[in-house]
Parts: sequence; structure tokens; C-alpha cells
Amino acid sequence: MKKENCTVVSEFVFQGFSSFHEHQLALFVVFLSLYLLTLAGNVIIVTIISIDRHLHTPMYFFLSMLSTSETVYTLVIVPRMLSILRGLNQPISLAGCATQMFFFITLAINNCFLLTAMGYDRYVAICNPLRYTVIMNKRVCAQLVWGACSIGLLVAVVQISSVFRLPFCDREVAHYFCDIRPVMKLSCADTTLHDILNFIISSLVIVVPMGLVFISYILIISAILKMASAEGRKKAFATCASHLTVVIIHYGCASIAYLKPKSENTRDQDQLISVTYTIFTPLLNPVVYTLRNKEVKDALCRAIGKKPPA
Repeated sequence: MKKENCTVVSEFVFQGFSSFHEHQLALFVVFLSLYLLTLAGNVIIVTIISIDRHLHTPMYFFLSMLSTSETVYTLVIVPRMLSILRGLNQPISLAGCATQMFFFITLAINNCFLLTAMGYDRYVAICNPLRYTVIMNKRVCAQLVWGACSIGLLVAVVQISSVFRLPFCDREVAHYFCDIRPVMKLSCADTTLHDILNFIISSLVIVVPMGLVFISYILIISAILKMASAEGRKKAFATCASHLTVVIIHYGCASIAYLKPKSENTRDQDQLISVTYTIFTPLLNPVVYTLRNKEVKDALCRAIGKKPPA
């Protein structure tokens, strides 16, 4: 039921992790450590890719863009979350909440489509290797990145316009940042149409890029299995393993968070899912692409003056 005789509010307060009050110090230490690792790892990846000429390829260009996007994405959410855990829960204005939501939506969708661009890059590299440098030229790479960012910006504008047109009568957001569903729950008005719009948009920006990546990998696996050389098959699978790992976890978390029925999970379960894609997923890039990727590990060795292992 919607609230009656309510007073329209002009600012919100985050409830944060109030259900885990006794563990907030431990959560603060864990999340701060993961946050610093994420920042350090992504900055190292962007730096290594920019200074090492061996990594000046489309695949690593997209990876550097993804790492940059993930870094800004965490900066939008995690610092305020950490301050909430330390008891410094300052109210946030409607404009501040809209701004945080705008950057969150833009960067989250940008990340989804950057992963799709990386999948297309792997498809061209394996299925059409002789024309790879012609197809994946600098102009095409720039257009794919610009397209990913443009889709994110467009969807963010539509979503923000939809959500913040509503009147809000409650000021306590049952979350630790301005996500769409928790904010819409504070409205006095009927949000049925907004919920439908949100679900349609979420479905499109998750299912479409996920479907494109899935098609890419069907074609990639088909091409790999036709290779005569066992060594060639092994090398081809190795070049895709890091990207595929990130894709599965990234789209898996996004699907659970935004494509599930509205009232299926409790607030604590929703927060646990949110922590996964705001804290753990951004850490995937530096971990997966440094531990599983020989080229990046060799570049790191060169950067610190060590000879890369054979």
C-alpha cells in the first residue's frame, strides 16, 4: 500500500548495513581492503597497458577502458558505503542521489557493452585472424567504446527522468547507495509503470549484450574445435579464458540483481547481491587478467625490470 497524508521529502538517508550492526567494523575493514586492492589493481592494469608497446592491441585497449570504467564505478559508490559503516551517515539530497544513480547506471551499462566489444574482438581474432588488424582498427575500437558509453548515458537519462519525476514521502533508503528499486519504494505514487519500464530496460541492457557474447563464443568454440593443431586449440582457449570468466560472473550477478521478481529476495539478500557487483566484480579484472594472462604478467615483469619467464 502507498503512504497517505505524507510530506514530500527533499533528502534521503541510507539505512546501510543496519542488520549487521555488530559486524560493521569487520565489514569496514574487509570492504576497505578490497576497495584499495581494486583501485590499485585497475590503476596498474591501465598503466601497464599504456606504457608497454606489446599490449597496444585492441584486446588490451578494451581492457584498459573497462578497468578505467570499473575504477570510476567504485569511486561513485564505495567511499560513501565505507563512511556509512563508520557511522558517518550524512543525508544525501535528491540531486546528489540522482547524480550517484546517473553515474552508477551509465558505468554499469558501459561495462556490460565493453565486455560485449571484447567478445567481438576475440571472435574476430580467432575466426578471422588474417583480417584482424583490418577489421579491428583504431577507428572501429573507438566507435565500439563510444557506442558502449552512449548507450549507458542514454539509458541513465531515461531512468533518472522516470524515477525522479515521482514524489517521495519516505526518506530512508533501504540500501547503501541510490539504486533504482530501493529509491522507487519511497514514492507515494503508484510505480507500476515505472517498474515495468525498469524491467524492460534492465532486460535489454543485460540480455542483449549477454546474447551477443554467447553467440560470439559459440562461433569461437566452433572455430577452435576445427583447428588441426592441439597447441593452437590450447592457445586459442587460453586467450578467451580470462574474458569468459569475467563475463560469466559479471552477467550472472547483473541477472540475479535486476531480472529476478520484485519481491523474491529479502533486503539482506539484495544487499549481499549488491556487494557482489559493487565490491567483488570490479576486483575481477586485475585478478583474472594478471593471474591468468601471460602477456600481462610478462608486461609486469618488464615494468619492474625482471626478465619474463619463458
